[in-house]
Amino acid sequence: MNIQDSTVLFIGAGPMEEAMISGIIQSAIIPSSQIYVNNKNNKVRLKELQSKYHINIFQSNETHLSNFNVIVMAVQPKNIDEILVQLQSTLNSEQLILSVVTSIPTDYYEDKIENQPIIRAMPNTSSMVGESATGMSVGKYATNEHVEIARMLLNSIGEVYVIPEDNMDIFTGIAGSGPAYFYYLMEHMEHAGVEGGLSEQLIRNLVAQTMYGAAKMVLGNIGSPEILRKNVAAPGGPTEAGLMALEAFGGNIAIKEAVINTTKRSAEMNQPFTKFNSASLINK
Repeated sequence: MNIQDSTVLFIGAGPMEEAMISGIIQSAIIPSSQIYVNNKNNKVRLKELQSKYHINIFQSNETHLSNFNVIVMAVQPKNIDEILVQLQSTLNSEQLILSVVTSIPTDYYEDKIENQPIIRAMPNTSSMVGESATGMSVGKYATNEHVEIARMLLNSIGEVYVIPEDNMDIFTGIAGSGPAYFYYLMEHMEHAGVEGGLSEQLIRNLVAQTMYGAAKMVLGNIGSPEILRKNVAAPGGPTEAGLMALEAFGGNIAIKEAVINTTKRSAEMNQPFTKFNSASLINK
């Protein structure tokens, strides 16, 4: 199937869905006239998205669910069963469900809707600027064509990484929650800069550009983080002194523990919906 011929329905209309809609339209993957959106109660929000992106509001009395090639599930986990009951007798085995619902594994959908192609995705908040690191896990009924369609849709908001589903919790601990760790680091670097006499706007730009440049060095395969760190930290210099302070105050342990704790919490949230246990990051 040519993806430009596809019709897509978003069930849910939050910030992540808006980021996806915006990315799809800006990338010209699918015309806005072939994108539909619906949510449970907030009709004002639907009108806002319709006006901003020239997409359609889904009306069940006008467009049948069987007309959609892709249905993007983006609801709260507590509402998933209600939605799946509505879909059970309506979908066919050619239609792809692309789920961005937190904590819901592919086999949960497969148990509810027999033979249904499911792909689960975990974007992060950087999707709002087209720079998401998105994890994608493929259900057992999804074909290579479904995978390619999902990849193209998700590439419109950033980079896509296909991972085994039992690694989704550790992916969440790193990529899903990772922006918050970086923002927390930036916050405290800003505080130090202001206390040192720099203006708030200057230090904010300075910290952001520094982090952006460091990320580009890694993405450009100029070196591993360890090698790049050693290149900056000359023996006896200021950077080495800073790194020694980080280690002395537990910064190295704190970073790893943040990832471990997030991974554990993600696995806990999955338990009501999953048949498998996420692989443990560390034996403790």
